[in-house]
Amino acid sequence: MNKVVSLANYAQRRLSSMFPAFFANGNTKHDHYKDFGYPETLSFTQLYRMYCRNGVAAAGVDKTILKTWQENPFLLEKERDGSQSGEDDETTLEKEIRQRFGDLRLWARFAEADRMSMVGAYAGVILRVADSKRFDQPVDRVSGGLNGLVEVIPAWEGQLQVSQWDTDETSETYGQPKMYQFNESAVDTTIKQPRNLVIHPDRVIIWSKDGTVHGSSALEPGYNSLIDMEKVRGAGGEGFWKNAKSAPVLEVDKEAKIDMMAKAMGVSVEDLANKMNEQVAEYNAGFDQLLMIMGMQAKQLNVTLPSPEHFYAIALQDFAASMNMPVKILVGMQTGERASQEDASEWAQTNMSRRANQTVPNIMSLVNRLERFGILPEKDWYLDWTDLTESSMSEKIERASKMAETNQKMGTGVIVFTDEEIRAVVGYEPLSDADKFANEPTDDETRDALGTEPKDTVE
Repeated sequence: MNKVVSLANYAQRRLSSMFPAFFANGNTKHDHYKDFGYPETLSFTQLYRMYCRNGVAAAGVDKTILKTWQENPFLLEKERDGSQSGEDDETTLEKEIRQRFGDLRLWARFAEADRMSMVGAYAGVILRVADSKRFDQPVDRVSGGLNGLVEVIPAWEGQLQVSQWDTDETSETYGQPKMYQFNESAVDTTIKQPRNLVIHPDRVIIWSKDGTVHGSSALEPGYNSLIDMEKVRGAGGEGFWKNAKSAPVLEVDKEAKIDMMAKAMGVSVEDLANKMNEQVAEYNAGFDQLLMIMGMQAKQLNVTLPSPEHFYAIALQDFAASMNMPVKILVGMQTGERASQEDASEWAQTNMSRRANQTVPNIMSLVNRLERFGILPEKDWYLDWTDLTESSMSEKIERASKMAETNQKMGTGVIVFTDEEIRAVVGYEPLSDADKFANEPTDDETRDALGTEPKDTVE
């Protein structure tokens, strides 16, 4: 019995030496990263390349940003119901902020930083302020009010790196970046005059999930699935290409006379192989070319390809799940009205959550920074943003119509929904008494229509 056990142990040790990934430490689980060609760690460069070259990865990021920033927000001095920029109750300061932010294209720059932060672990928003100091100097106070903010520069993680950390345990910023290095050409090499600066943290807003440089890319959980999709797509494309444009395989008959074939082609026997290569190349270059194969047979090596849809769909669904995005939203399929409406509603709720927990806190970090610089006065600022889950006008009208139909079905004298409730569903204010009876005839109009005289008043 002991001899059998020892032989089994010996066999396992031998297999462990031959297949270390499979029998590592007695564990029979595979190392999937090595088996399937997945990178164990991801760098910003890998994530950025995947975003630039993979359409599904780009759709996952871009559609999230487009939905989150479907409309621009408004910075208000206080919260009020139904306030929108351009209404009569807009204050003078709110109007100035709206105009200055529009001149700087601030919301578009913030949306760009938000997109960059999804690709990398974080993104940066570099602030140029009119304080007549170098970028590596701290900011005290900035004069000029809103004009003190000169420019907002979004930066990729690969462009903005921490060059120095605060290691002083008695410092208020212990463990935080003490200085940044901004190299604009580190990602975009097409810029003609790239900026290369050392920047103080006062002039940088870190845009990430938690406001630090220790975030994670939104593409990282589904990165392996993106690789699988590229494998399926690339193998399918290459296989179809080889089937359509493969070189013929020449099978030489045992009785073939090579010397006669060389003589017919006007070359020596030693140069026959090169001549045949040239002939095959010319044959593949056009469908009407002649192929001389004296004593040979030309055959094609066709690649048998299985249907790639199922393999691709598995990876696609996994990536969509990693982005909390319905597949129909990700790739644009619409296979049923009800399913599409449910997906759109879920997608809107997902982006509302993302906006509340990530985007708005990052925006308010800038507001707090501008307050500290004196560019904005210190107030309890409010960010007004259109609700993504709000129903469209057609949906509101349909709901109001059903409420009115319900009243009709209940019969005379029974009112389930009042006029005010129906108007509220559409987003309208209740009618005043003057508006309610605006179309009712006056007493004089009624008398004129009936041809009657007014009755004498009773003393």
